[in-house]
Amino acid sequence: MANPRNVPNFMIIGAMKCATSTLHTQLMKQPGIFMTDLKEPNFFSNDEEYAKGIDWYWSLFEGSAEFRWRGESSTHYTKLPTYPKTIERIQQHCPDVKFIYVIRHPIDRLVSQYIHEWSQRVISVEINQAITQHPELIDYSRYGMQLQPYFEAFGKDRILPIFFESLLQSPQQELERVCQFLGYPQQPEWHFIVGAQNASNERLITSQWRDLLVETPGLRELRQWLIPKSVRNWVRSFWTMKQRPELTPENIQALQEIFNQDLAILGSWLGIESLCCENFKEKAQQWKQPTFVS
Repeated sequence: MANPRNVPNFMIIGAMKCATSTLHTQLMKQPGIFMTDLKEPNFFSNDEEYAKGIDWYWSLFEGSAEFRWRGESSTHYTKLPTYPKTIERIQQHCPDVKFIYVIRHPIDRLVSQYIHEWSQRVISVEINQAITQHPELIDYSRYGMQLQPYFEAFGKDRILPIFFESLLQSPQQELERVCQFLGYPQQPEWHFIVGAQNASNERLITSQWRDLLVETPGLRELRQWLIPKSVRNWVRSFWTMKQRPELTPENIQALQEIFNQDLAILGSWLGIESLCCENFKEKAQQWKQPTFVS
């Protein structure tokens, strides 16, 4: 049985490609807040992780007893229908936890996920084929669909929405919003040390042997000394997505129709009138309400 002082009392549950790693790091730097060293434990979502047993999960919080606030971040927790047992498992083991959910323009998030999955060799087709062959690209941007089961299981007051666009524009203010939601009494400080990942790096396809040559100490220095940078960049180009993927106008329109239905529901929860893809970024930056509307 877990020590109550080692059980997480909040989780960042998504969405994927919405700066959850950055928020995780920023919370870790606040005095009195413990975040697991392992980002994305995905314990409650992935069957292979859950099979490790609850004691393995508690071990991620070893040494956290002195911290009043203890959290983890797993974007798989809002990946329906891929992981259908997540909420049931969280209810069983962490019934009193709070949730933070970061929301991004749904098409921008979809494109960013596509780039990530392409770089990891999960998706090999171009993006206009991918949205048909990989419906999860769409499903993970349907924020209302992802949140509804959490509302039913835990209640709206236990879930804090954060807009990715506001997090970029006003990080200190959004960090304060998160800490207020958690009941954190101190003044948090946003540390401007984590730069945005270079888009070209995101579009670099994974390769174990290449990474071995590039990152191994000694080999890295030898490569830099013997091979001109122009040649290294030329070789790198073979592994890089040449340009940001573009959806056809027809597919953009079709996606907007799907997402606008979902955003209308989300907007009603947030108290944002007529929320849709076309006005999402503007509304996101203007929205100041701290929690969902009942």
